[in-house]
Amino acid sequence: MIKAYARSDVGKIREMNQDYYYISDSLSEVQLYILADGMGGCKGGEIASQLAVTCAKNYILNNFKEVPKDKDSLIQLIGSSVEYANMVVYEKSKESPELDGMGTTIEICLIYNNKVYIAHVGDSRIYRIRKDFMRKLTQDHSYVQKLVSDGTITQEEANNHPKKNMLMRALGCNAFVEPDVAIKGFLKEDILVICSDGLTNEVKTDDIYNIVKEDFERAPKELVELANQNGGIDNITVVVIKNI
Repeated sequence: MIKAYARSDVGKIREMNQDYYYISDSLSEVQLYILADGMGGCKGGEIASQLAVTCAKNYILNNFKEVPKDKDSLIQLIGSSVEYANMVVYEKSKESPELDGMGTTIEICLIYNNKVYIAHVGDSRIYRIRKDFMRKLTQDHSYVQKLVSDGTITQEEANNHPKKNMLMRALGCNAFVEPDVAIKGFLKEDILVICSDGLTNEVKTDDIYNIVKEDFERAPKELVELANQNGGIDNITVVVIKNI
């Protein structure tokens, strides 16, 4: 059985929450979890994130029954859902000047048969806690992450880099987007943490791990509170999912 809890907060600085998420009912046949962190303009980011989540969710739910349940077909399903959502957000951005350039990150976790099928674009993140270890399952599509990967700067320098919010890849900004896709094990007692950078920019990885391990049910609320205590300069969204 899968149990999930979530919390989203505007933070202490922003006037509007441009994060958006969807979590399945625990009894739903399709166990689906999506998070998006929007960006752009006055209302652009809010529209982009909601549109992306809704389009990806509907695409997966509408096609799940017909799709063969092998690994390749399920990975293709979530990848295609991101491409579809990208097309819709991109087309919407062309409708009015105030929406021009809007975009969003997106994280999708489809859980089926003790595996999690992941699609990822942007710098929101997915972690998996197994026993006493938390592992990041996604790689940020950011300028600073590229510098780290190239060996130009250290991870420590990346944490305080002035351009750490600059994305190399986002959903809705171009006519086509290529999501990272992956399949990971999701065994009994494993926990997934999906979060926007409003959390990871303010709360250390060790603290995320400790809070989730201590009280999984209360973790989203406590993590949001800690991110706000540490500055709360961005919207904060946390989804935790446990294989009970």
